[in-house]
Amino acid sequence: MDAFNLLKADHRKVEELFSQLESASGQAKMRVFEQIKMELELHTHIEEKIFYPALEKPKQTHDLTLEAYEEHDVVKKLLREMSKAKSANEEWEAQAKVLQENVEHHVEEEENELFPKAEAALSEEQIEALGEQMETEKERKQRGATKSSSKKKSAGANKSASKTKSASTAAKRARASKKSGSKSSSKSSGSKRSRKSAKKNRR
Repeated sequence: MDAFNLLKADHRKVEELFSQLESASGQAKMRVFEQIKMELELHTHIEEKIFYPALEKPKQTHDLTLEAYEEHDVVKKLLREMSKAKSANEEWEAQAKVLQENVEHHVEEEENELFPKAEAALSEEQIEALGEQMETEKERKQRGATKSSSKKKSAGANKSASKTKSASTAAKRARASKKSGSKSSSKSSGSKRSRKSAKKNRR
């Protein structure tokens, strides 16, 4: 896959997710946002690591590439802000709209201005090579993200298991101390009785 087709496929995927976000509600909206966030983070990562550096040198793509970096920063900032929310309130909805507008503007500028100029500045071999590099990097990042999320899940499971374990241990200790308490009280009452009978015998 060449670089432009790969990036355009990403753009279409995010567009589809934004339409899902508009129709979703409650926690479903937050789940769709998490998908958008993941897709945008992957997309901006491969562009900034592989695609943009190749377009910074050619004169015809230099300025547009620097502008694209700036637009990425705005999107990243919005994603960070929106990630803090637990639910989609009015402020969050407004941020989601701004995010969508920024992404749409960025996509339009890339596909209509940057890509045609990049196609003229780069050879077919370079375009293919960039596409392959971005695809490989994207797969690597996705594998890393899957691993870290499964680690988090197992860590959470271990935490809850240790909590259950410590709770049952505490309960056992409480029962044990209760038993020993009742034993010692029966012992002391027994010794009191024996002392009383010994006094009677003396009399």
